[in-house]
Amino acid sequence: MTQLLEFKNLKELMIRLSDEKVCRQYMEQMRWGNAPFCPHCNGAKPYRLKDGKTFRCREKTCRKDFTVTVGTIFENSKIKLSTWLAALYILTAHKKGLSSHQLARDLGVTQKSAWFIEHRIRFIMNEPDPEPLENIVEVDECYVGGKFENMNRGRRKKWQESGQDNKVPVMGLLQRDGKARLTVIGANTFKEVIRKNVHKDSVIVTDTHLAYQGLQYEYLGHETINHSESEYRRGMAYTNSVEGFFSLFKRTIFGTYHQVSPKHLHRYCSESSYRFNSRKIKDKDRFIQAISHIEGRLKYKNLIQKPPIQ
Repeated sequence: MTQLLEFKNLKELMIRLSDEKVCRQYMEQMRWGNAPFCPHCNGAKPYRLKDGKTFRCREKTCRKDFTVTVGTIFENSKIKLSTWLAALYILTAHKKGLSSHQLARDLGVTQKSAWFIEHRIRFIMNEPDPEPLENIVEVDECYVGGKFENMNRGRRKKWQESGQDNKVPVMGLLQRDGKARLTVIGANTFKEVIRKNVHKDSVIVTDTHLAYQGLQYEYLGHETINHSESEYRRGMAYTNSVEGFFSLFKRTIFGTYHQVSPKHLHRYCSESSYRFNSRKIKDKDRFIQAISHIEGRLKYKNLIQKPPIQ
């Protein structure tokens, strides 16, 4: 199985992982190595059943059957593992994302299936317990959403009846020479988002938005840039890096996806953050990194569930 890891591009990956049995062996190696465990109770040393793909837990309190896909984004999917692995490589390799229509044509699946595949992969791109950003952290915000006057009559009426704003505020935080993060502000204030994502011993650099006032009393320092007076840099104080990050994010949204629902916007934020933070590694390494974090499951009924009206 070690030869399976020796690929440089999508073509070589598909040659090595075209057979479903080989794909399962590859998944077992990547997820468990030589020590499979039960995803239900974490019991060690389960034994393999005669069908070759199913395991049974040895623990007397469990004794459940499972395969390598249980507890992952591939669980209970009728789509072949070879198709899933190809989708994972494609979506992590494209620099500005890929529409579900294009992915459906590339993989030979329906657009509905491709849309579900993409959201499951975005689900694992999220950082479950992100470490606080530190040192010098640039902060900026933008609004994602179309204008009411550009919507057709039916969509405009739907938004007006919901009482919600179609413009969703998103905050970008970027650590100099480090990671970047996008987060939907939601019901939080600007300061609350910063408190959740930035270490107290950091210097915050923002624009002159009034919502940022008072940060100097909570952090090591707070520098502001007054864009209204054509100020864009003052020594180490500038927000050019996070604005460049936002530029990539907007090109992804408007250039590739064109329209993003506020309900799913946080996953597109995770996708853009993941790509930015892994931009310096090769596509193969990014694929292996992604496949090592496949635990977790996003069910379709939860994905399409309507959010409560605020």
